[in-house]
Amino acid sequence: MNEDFLHYVWKYQLFSIHDLKTTTKESLNILKAGNHNHNSGPDFLNAQIKIENQLWIGNVEIHLKSSDWYAHHHEIDKNYDAVILHVVLEDDATVFMKNNIPLPVLVLKDFVFKSALDNYRNLFSTNQRWIPCETEISSVDDFTLENWKERLFFERLERKSIEMNQVLVDNQNDYEAVLFKLLAKNFGLKVNGDAFFSLATSFDFSMLRKVRFNENQLAALLFGQAGFLEEVLEDAYSQQLKTEYNYLEHKYNLKSISKNQFSFFRMRPPNFPTIRIAQLIALYHLHQNLFSKMMQIETLKEFYDLFEIDVHPFWKTHYTFDKTSKLTPKKLSKSFVDLLLINTIIPLKFLYQKNKGEVNEVAFLEILQKIKSEKNSIISKFDEIGVKVKNAYETQALIELKNNYCNKKRCLQCAVGVKLLR
Repeated sequence: MNEDFLHYVWKYQLFSIHDLKTTTKESLNILKAGNHNHNSGPDFLNAQIKIENQLWIGNVEIHLKSSDWYAHHHEIDKNYDAVILHVVLEDDATVFMKNNIPLPVLVLKDFVFKSALDNYRNLFSTNQRWIPCETEISSVDDFTLENWKERLFFERLERKSIEMNQVLVDNQNDYEAVLFKLLAKNFGLKVNGDAFFSLATSFDFSMLRKVRFNENQLAALLFGQAGFLEEVLEDAYSQQLKTEYNYLEHKYNLKSISKNQFSFFRMRPPNFPTIRIAQLIALYHLHQNLFSKMMQIETLKEFYDLFEIDVHPFWKTHYTFDKTSKLTPKKLSKSFVDLLLINTIIPLKFLYQKNKGEVNEVAFLEILQKIKSEKNSIISKFDEIGVKVKNAYETQALIELKNNYCNKKRCLQCAVGVKLLR
């Protein structure tokens, strides 16, 4: 048992409140449990209790053992001077207030409801389950689950935006540069994401701004920096790019990354890094001020239209520089655009709006609710235990639930866990 459970028991009064006694046999009446404090200081603030006939207004501190008061050095912390009650599971030490009178103590173990203990043990007694509540979660009412999914979705957006904000700071608040770097990483998917991010950060974004109007120069910059122009290439297009890159390399003192960072192994040809780079080139050649355009878009269809791009004719008959293939358009699929929206565009747009102080939460929900649900091992397992999903909004919420609540056994901070425990 941990302190979080005792916090939960106190907060929701899951114990017999009749005939409560302190350790000194004084009658105890709880008028107000107090406000749960998630910051430093006492656990519950502004509580109201009556001991015998004396009304006390102040804070409540909760520990597994009374001696934890000293283990946590509360005796030298002024924040704890206004504590009026010490709630513990085991009373193994006397704690004194400033006037040298012992702090009143309530030992909870004698009063906690058996049902609360049983539910707690049921959730936390086994490590064999995929999630602690996998046999019970499907019984939770829709109202609780739907409200919790929305909270989880925005928690995930918030966490992603915090990570992106560091990239924004590193790029002197240049949203266009940040979008390019994060989009590039997403174009590389899981296998090549780090390599694409290295490519995007191997040169200053101001260079891309200068060359983006000339498709060949833009292609030379990206393919050259990726190391794909180092070999002797026979066709006219490749040679032209190599010549252009040699000029850019000399003019801007560029240093390419190694093409060995990019993996082709077990990749489907449409996901080859050469094709994804070609699509990124087409996108940035077609659209100037891409970030500004994305911030103005409100519907999923507009995003799909924005990503309707044509790669250079060379790539319609190639997957790599050295081998021709059957003519295919190499368009960006809607499912790929969905990934860009989920992982990069929506979180960055959320960060942008948050920094402006005007977040349109409804618009984010409407877009994600129209995107098909993601397919991965987490979502498949939730489906097996009876939690069905309809769209990407719900899959994002469940991924957040699994990774940041279930895996960490934060059941007492989870709406599902609290519902089951109660």
